[in-house]
Amino acid sequence: MEKKTVKICWINESWGRHLSLPRYHSEMASGMDVEAALERPYFLKAGEIHLFHTGFRLAILPGYEIQVRPRSGLAAKYGVTVVNSPGTIDADYRGEVRIALINLGKNTFTVNRGDRIAQMVLVPVVQAQLQLHAELDETDRGIGGFGHTGL
Repeated sequence: MEKKTVKICWINESWGRHLSLPRYHSEMASGMDVEAALERPYFLKAGEIHLFHTGFRLAILPGYEIQVRPRSGLAAKYGVTVVNSPGTIDADYRGEVRIALINLGKNTFTVNRGDRIAQMVLVPVVQAQLQLHAELDETDRGIGGFGHTGL
């Protein structure tokens, strides 16, 4: 299967100290790991939300977005996750990418410069064209909501 790629322009602003470009860590990974750009370690207390610098900006092509998602190991082992998961970076945003983490664990979690704190997934975007109607078509499920289809 041919791998599809899209070029993304990237600017490193990590205060003169090298950080790795967000990158894929396996041949078929869908997410690029993102590193924290910190001057010193940050101690994320249990229950705390903090917005972390990454030290870079992107220019995403129109028709795409980047979703910011948790790293599964941080979430499963420590309860550290992306608070607005998935976060969205729109194609017209040009500011620094920052990652909002929350510590849902019971212990303080230390984030160091260069720690991989999230992953980014490039996703095609389709915009909806809403049309006002008086009624919607019927389905077997109907208006059944949360838990309606069972366990």
